[in-house]
Amino acid sequence: MKRRQFTQALAAAAVATGFPSLVKAQAQKLKIGIILPRSGYLGFIGQSCQKGADLAPGVIKQMLGVDIELMNADFESNVDTARTRAERLIQEGANVLVGPFDSGAASAIAQVAEQRGVPFVINIAAAPLITEQGYKFVFRNFQTAGDIVRNGLALIGDLFQATNTVPRTAVFMHVNDTFGQAMAKGIGAFMPRLTQLPFKIVDTISYDPAAKDLTVEVSKAKAANADFLLLVCRLNDAIILRREMVKQRWNPMGIVSPGSPGMYEEQYFKTLGKLSEHSISNVPWYNPRAELTKVVEKAFLKQNPKDKLVFHGLNAGFTFEAILIAADAFKRARSTDPKTLADAIRQTNISEKMMLGGPIKFNEKGQVEGIGSACVQNLNLLPTVVLPTGAATAKPVFPVPGYKKA
Repeated sequence: MKRRQFTQALAAAAVATGFPSLVKAQAQKLKIGIILPRSGYLGFIGQSCQKGADLAPGVIKQMLGVDIELMNADFESNVDTARTRAERLIQEGANVLVGPFDSGAASAIAQVAEQRGVPFVINIAAAPLITEQGYKFVFRNFQTAGDIVRNGLALIGDLFQATNTVPRTAVFMHVNDTFGQAMAKGIGAFMPRLTQLPFKIVDTISYDPAAKDLTVEVSKAKAANADFLLLVCRLNDAIILRREMVKQRWNPMGIVSPGSPGMYEEQYFKTLGKLSEHSISNVPWYNPRAELTKVVEKAFLKQNPKDKLVFHGLNAGFTFEAILIAADAFKRARSTDPKTLADAIRQTNISEKMMLGGPIKFNEKGQVEGIGSACVQNLNLLPTVVLPTGAATAKPVFPVPGYKKA
């Protein structure tokens, strides 16, 4: 049975079994306020997330029969602006808020959503405290910084085992924003426990993600003479840092992120070309074999014929799933009442999903558990899954070509 036939049959069955309200509910629209950083230093990533939002209404209409109206807002990579945008969207009638990619902005929006009693579904934001405040209207379908670090460091161990390498030292560089500080705290907590990892961190260097020059920071990192660079970055700074590494002729065994954006983004490839090759990001990722991924990819290519989903998989995928969560709850609740919607979101159980990991289920804190990660390496100018082996489409390369041991 084709998907459209299935949807029609489902609607017919609903009427036949005495539940016409299931169909009637779909005459009402769900208004979703999408808050993303479509400009500012996070602009490229925000635009990437927006691609997932833009295709969601059509795909979800076909899947669930739910009508969605997107109310888009750009918070310009500014936390204070995120707060005011959230307030405005609620005033303009948004039933649910979705966003915002950035942990600092997520914390600000969460406060507004809780005060106003409007459900807020976080697409991407990792700072643990967001779901530790006892909020009743805030839900996150993304890993916490602790989960990202734990999974990311474990994948680093798998990477070394798969490539028969034993690096002994690393220099740790990280952005100093809310996300970067949470990641640094997680690494500090988990590294002593993971005794199977063969390396130690010999120096830690933080920097501003909006920095235009990282000459001093890279020079200091190079002077540490570490085997590889452990990096928590964003997009623009990752590009600046990589160029500076080349300028200073610093060639470590590789650049490995234990879980941050930047190096798998399309703009990283477009700007750096061959210099983008072999960078590694251990991050939550989409399952290329999932049926929903195939549906989303088809819709993505229709809307973006000159683009590829693989460059936006994390951003677009988690944004799509956040909207799916809201739509699924709306269909079950048959209401746009905020408390009723929040209660329905709390009961979410979505197994037919796009991103790696188990079903989407929220715990008592509003946090989804069991979201998976993959080791994504830039190979042939594409972000490519190289671990775990069950999801891999290529083998990892480490150390990188051109590495010369001192």
